[in-house]
Amino acid sequence: MAASGTPVVHVEHLTRRFGARRGIIDVDFGIEAGEVFGFLGPNGAGKSTTIRILLGLYRPTSGQVRVFDLDPKHEAARILRRVGYLPGELTLYPRLTGAQHLDRFAHMRGLTDLRYRDQLVDRFGAELDRPAYTLSKGNRQKIGLVMAFMHRPELLVLDEPTSGIDPLMQDEFADLVHETVADGRTILLSSHDLDEVQRLVGRVCILREGRVVVTATVDDLRRSAPRSIELRFDHDARPEMFARLGAEVRSCEGGRIILSVTGPVAPLLRTAADEGAVDITARRADLDELFLSYYRAAPDLEVPDVY
Repeated sequence: MAASGTPVVHVEHLTRRFGARRGIIDVDFGIEAGEVFGFLGPNGAGKSTTIRILLGLYRPTSGQVRVFDLDPKHEAARILRRVGYLPGELTLYPRLTGAQHLDRFAHMRGLTDLRYRDQLVDRFGAELDRPAYTLSKGNRQKIGLVMAFMHRPELLVLDEPTSGIDPLMQDEFADLVHETVADGRTILLSSHDLDEVQRLVGRVCILREGRVVVTATVDDLRRSAPRSIELRFDHDARPEMFARLGAEVRSCEGGRIILSVTGPVAPLLRTAADEGAVDITARRADLDELFLSYYRAAPDLEVPDVY
């Protein structure tokens, strides 16, 4: 385990250039032992580049990276012994069966007690008897999940882990995540499934075009999320009255107006009453809307390509 009080992952001012171009720029974040840390962003944001640096597969152009207080540039083998990794695009040997994959992986890991591996196979209903090329995306993903978890690693790096698997197995995966962190182990989870993120993740780091947009707890993000407020009138609404108060007018049709509001709502409610509103519905934005607002609001960055 990492020394007490030392983050499992520490990334500071991390930059990776590809020739004259940058992949990631001045990235900072840390992951504590026993947490599920969300690593989020649209395709091309730089998530895979960062993960590959953590695992020693890429070398940074500048900045500092420590995993278990070890340097991936020089101590990747020591790090990888303690990591379980499921890549976003899992590739299996097409002619090998699931059982052959797991046996070879157990041998590479020096794993002799296979009871936990076999429990995972049963939990996910992994198909072991057919060659990988005959398996569906979901069945290949189940084999990948078993390989990532079977040696009980201290850190799991999971890139789109539930891609292709059915909702019942997604619930099984969620249970496994909770069990893993209850055991004191740590998970870095990259996912486009924001419902999954809301259920599993404690803190998130959001990337956009190679830069960190925000790092915060999911609860803090929810508290800062804009409210979606729908007002109904028995006459045509006047959107300019609410735009003056700083509200974003998302739609306005006749007597129905939908607003996005951040901050105090009392001035808006007073104006709605003065305007003769007959009904009001309000809810906080979910993470889908919140993340989209970060992607839209972040300044444009001169990053031609992110790998």
